[in-house]
Amino acid sequence: MIITKNLKNITEDRKFIKKAIAITIPIALQALLNTSLNLVDTVMIGSLGQTSIAAVGLANKVFFVFTLLLFGIISGSSILTAQYFGKNDIKNIRRVLGIALIIGLIGAVIFVIPSLICPEIVMSIFTPSENTIKIGASYLAIAAISYPLTAVTNVYIGTLRGVNQVKAPVFITIICIFIKVILNYSLIFGHFGMPALGVRGEAIATLIVRTLECICILSLVYFEKGPAAAKIKELVSFNVKFVKLYLKTVTPVITNEFMWGLGVTMYSLVYGRMGDEAVAAITITQTAEQIITAVFQGTSAATAVILGNELGANKLEDAKTHAKYFIILNFIFSLIMALICFGIRNPLITLFNVTGIVATNISTCLIVFILYLPFKTFNWVNIVGILRSGGDTKAALILDITGVWCVGIPLAYLGGIVFGLPIYFVYAMVSLEEVYKFFLGFMRYKKKIWLRNLV
Repeated sequence: MIITKNLKNITEDRKFIKKAIAITIPIALQALLNTSLNLVDTVMIGSLGQTSIAAVGLANKVFFVFTLLLFGIISGSSILTAQYFGKNDIKNIRRVLGIALIIGLIGAVIFVIPSLICPEIVMSIFTPSENTIKIGASYLAIAAISYPLTAVTNVYIGTLRGVNQVKAPVFITIICIFIKVILNYSLIFGHFGMPALGVRGEAIATLIVRTLECICILSLVYFEKGPAAAKIKELVSFNVKFVKLYLKTVTPVITNEFMWGLGVTMYSLVYGRMGDEAVAAITITQTAEQIITAVFQGTSAATAVILGNELGANKLEDAKTHAKYFIILNFIFSLIMALICFGIRNPLITLFNVTGIVATNISTCLIVFILYLPFKTFNWVNIVGILRSGGDTKAALILDITGVWCVGIPLAYLGGIVFGLPIYFVYAMVSLEEVYKFFLGFMRYKKKIWLRNLV
């Protein structure tokens, strides 16, 4: 009865629905497109064998940790960007953009240096397999060059989202995906007169496309001359007081994402020691997951933007109501996507050149994912969208870090290393962190500490 009443209220709030759709759909579509590209990449690399899938999957864990650091910078900055946009303060939006760019580029350099100088040593962290290390290192040494470009691109896209400009980046993503697929096909297999470079070809295609994407985003921003079109002087015009406000708000988010990402990477260390079959199964599973959960990236981002705008404009009651709406909608979407995942899991597996054991493991892992999906999606909208929108970043930090380091990693070690359980059992044990975060996170949401204007 309560859910029915709330659904009625949601459908009658036309302004909320219109804005939520306008922000959610482009972001979800962009996430879906990027994930679909990852799926295409995995299918193409998969034709080279399970070792190649495992090698590229593990090499991309470096990029994964970097992008989580970057996501922390962007997500934390978006808290201030959204609230400043709510009070129409363009000057401070550009200051936030400038600091985010500086930190993002410094982070990129930190990840690029070891990936270029000693890629084999980096790969040996994830797996003892010499062949996997060799293949992964050849990919990493090329793909890592694109990290600074990724930092610039994503920081500008994050700023555009904070000021409700979400459509144009989607079109750029569509163009880049089309080019990437052609380059992959050409450089991996040697078509259209190109050399057959295998895994290295995929890395070169990645570098080319990320360069193109960065150029297109910057061209778009400065052609439209919107809030993100800052001059260099405006990007560095911040003072000590502003930097303190920025760091107070953003540092917990950056720490959150980086430590969470580092913790999730620890899972990969366990998977890597369970053999190439386990790594291949979890790599394909996680690629499929990303397709299913693209919509929740959109809803969590929309939650952060809409609530941030309302909090910055002192519309606290609107923010409280709309936070509840997003939780209800997210739960409904999670049930729908769970059914879709159950229906497509077996046809999806047939796209990959894997053994029967790996295929069975993938199917079972996806069942595990389905069971945990409602918990996982609530945590996204609550931690990334609701708590952070009002600056309750320390609570979000504690939830994520304790979930991974105190629940997930110990269980991964016990299941994968001590007891030698199958990959789907280990994955189920690791996923218990989502249940832990759900209960504590809901209690924190109910306290409404996040319901405040920061600017």
